Amino acid sequence: MPTLTALRTRWEARPPASGAAVTATGTVSVGFHLSGDEVLSLIFLALACVGWLALAADLAVRPLGRGTRHAHRTHSAHHPHRAHQPGVLPAPEALTAVPATAILGLRFTTLGPTALAAALLALAALVYPFLMYALVRHGARRMPGTVFLGCLATEALAATAATLGRETETAWLTHTGMVLFWLGLVGWLVAVYHFDRRQVIQGAGDHWIGVGALALSALTGATLLTAGDRPRPYLWNYDDQNVLHDTTTALLVVTLICWVALAVAEIVEPRTGYDARRWATVHPLAMTGAATLAVAAALHTGWLGVLGRVLLWIAVVAWLAVAAGALLTARAGSAPRR
Repeated sequence: MPTLTALRTRWEARPPASGAAVTATGTVSVGFHLSGDEVLSLIFLALACVGWLALAADLAVRPLGRGTRHAHRTHSAHHPHRAHQPGVLPAPEALTAVPATAILGLRFTTLGPTALAAALLALAALVYPFLMYALVRHGARRMPGTVFLGCLATEALAATAATLGRETETAWLTHTGMVLFWLGLVGWLVAVYHFDRRQVIQGAGDHWIGVGALALSALTGATLLTAGDRPRPYLWNYDDQNVLHDTTTALLVVTLICWVALAVAEIVEPRTGYDARRWATVHPLAMTGAATLAVAAALHTGWLGVLGRVLLWIAVVAWLAVAAGALLTARAGSAPRR
């Protein structure tokens, strides 16, 4: 039986990117809600809540300012001249805590009482500046997919604020969502400049984050569109609505193109075997399905809804495969040595 010290050592060796698993699971829940499969949505929501509690405990045991061997190893591999220094700043992957928390808030917004959703949004917004600062400080010219985490976190806050504002008829929240929506798009363009294109072929899973950020942007745009359709409160004029419509449509088209391009790259250069960063692949797959469903509802386009359901089930298959890999890896790691 492992000792307390061994358990703590194993716990602290977990990568800070494990928040991607919570984000992926919460996004599947959001997708099933949009497709009308409430039972499946609630099952994945429960799993996401359990994962979020583990993530919160992780941050309590391992403070944000304390690095991990995984973070050091990953960062040093890409940038040996800028090795991560434990105890100074959190690893950039820790920023996954923001979308993980915000996506849970987004899902809880649609369940009824919004106090919990508001609390999760406030918590995500509270840690967002500190973790964004860490991401910027770790920035370099050629970075893996984690460079898109800034956009992903910003758009997660935007989507949750816009949804909460729409459901509670709170204009300032929806307007805040609009500001964050455009800010996130600017962040995505900056991230593209710093992204190492070789990761499309060589990446271990986190190279999909850029697609997830784009898909979340499209979902945010669809949310803002539906919020603007409501008579109360008044949000924006007809021209603004048209800009949102065209931007959201363009975002979804670009998302689907990037989705196909990365899927082809996975076929051309298969990357088998479990890696914790594969959760950062599951989330974009699920978010693309959820965004397609949201845009289909906002634009009243039935065939897009069918496509969204297909993409969502592809994400569910990926979720099951990665979850199985995580369980097998954990089991192998806990097996007694002979």
